[in-house]
Amino acid sequence: MSSEAGVDAASGSAGDLSPLIIDMDIFSQLLEMDDEDDREFSKSIVWNYFDQAITTFKEMDVALDTKNLTELSTLGHFLKGSSAAVGVIKVRDSCEHMQHYGKCHGEDGISDLTEDEALKKLTATLRDVKVQYREAAKALKAFYDEQDAEEANEANDDDDDDEEQQQDVPKHDAESNDPDVAPPA
Repeated sequence: MSSEAGVDAASGSAGDLSPLIIDMDIFSQLLEMDDEDDREFSKSIVWNYFDQAITTFKEMDVALDTKNLTELSTLGHFLKGSSAAVGVIKVRDSCEHMQHYGKCHGEDGISDLTEDEALKKLTATLRDVKVQYREAAKALKAFYDEQDAEEANEANDDDDDDEEQQQDVPKHDAESNDPDVAPPA
């Protein structure tokens, strides 16, 4: 069974998690760490990733404004690792490029760039990676919203079952002559 199919079977649906946006092998491994009855563990990891990404983007903006290429490379490396851990493909790849550009290297990590060329590439890549992040965040939030809705429905179904069972229990009626209805103790 493919990892994507495993997510579908385990959660009901992961249709919003395009394999172009999320690496399903990695994300499935994250989901496997959850308890059977909820997705709280993986959700907390993903929400921490969101916080890290937002903070890192702010730091990248400052580093770009001050033309601090070394800091941009370091921040690119950091966010690349965080993105890889949750399976956010495009952000991971763009951050790897930023890591190279910050060292005045091309995407391949080998060819040399001038500082001006690197800054131009960093400016464009930072703009693009923020769009890629929003796309991934939207998909992941939709996945967890769907999970929360399914859990709420299951809880409501359990409540409905409890109510149905309570309705099956005969209520004592003092006026009743029914021998199956026991008087209160």
